[in-house]
Amino acid sequence: MAKIIAITNQKGGVGKTTTSVNLAAALAATKRKVLLIDMDPQGNAAMGCGVVKDDTDYSSCELLLEEVPVTEIIIKNPQLGFDLIPGNSDLTAAEVKLMNMPHRERRLADTLLSVKNSYDYILIDCPPSLNMLTLNAMVAAHSVLIPMQCEYYALEGLSSLMATLKSVRENINPGLYLEGILRTMVDSRSRLGKDVSDQLLEYFGDKVFRTTIPRNIRLAEAPSHGVPVLAYDKASRGALAYIALAGEMIRKDKAAKK
Repeated sequence: MAKIIAITNQKGGVGKTTTSVNLAAALAATKRKVLLIDMDPQGNAAMGCGVVKDDTDYSSCELLLEEVPVTEIIIKNPQLGFDLIPGNSDLTAAEVKLMNMPHRERRLADTLLSVKNSYDYILIDCPPSLNMLTLNAMVAAHSVLIPMQCEYYALEGLSSLMATLKSVRENINPGLYLEGILRTMVDSRSRLGKDVSDQLLEYFGDKVFRTTIPRNIRLAEAPSHGVPVLAYDKASRGALAYIALAGEMIRKDKAAKK
């Protein structure tokens, strides 16, 4: 059965979509079966996978509203190595419609039941806000992965995100846990970055991934080519970092099952 991970941070520009796409590719490179769900109306994860978001027959909008079977929405691309459910601006309308639906926060969890046994990992790229779309992702997920830059304002946003995680766990999804905090866009020369990183390690301990994602030009260029960085430049620092992250996650999962 798939492990479902919501990749979220209400602060934009922290590498959330970059992490979603490249972690999916890195896990797939280890021969895991992976499904990436783009739940962001901006559809950046879809574009980063070479999908023209507004030219797709279906998107995660139909997934949430249960208008089409999940298997018809999934895009299979052997070149990517993983499956994709794209997102686009239709998700904004879906969020409005959800407000008047019963069990509105459980729609994603319910629709994924039919495909959970087909994958090892299901990654959900959430929008940069704590809205109904993000709530659906957190209710469907086993865990939450938080990408964040080592900056002062990032720490401020992290506290409200942790409060949301706690609230979801107490009221709707008692099994939800913190997968880990991923330090992104790391500049080893930055004193502030080191200070924030030290604070994270002091407070969250082993919930901070040992792997860090560096600032890397190849990582930044890959989305414009519609491919993960592993397909763009597999020897780049960015590609190697996401391979390391996938390895760290797999080792943790194996240890937890013992």
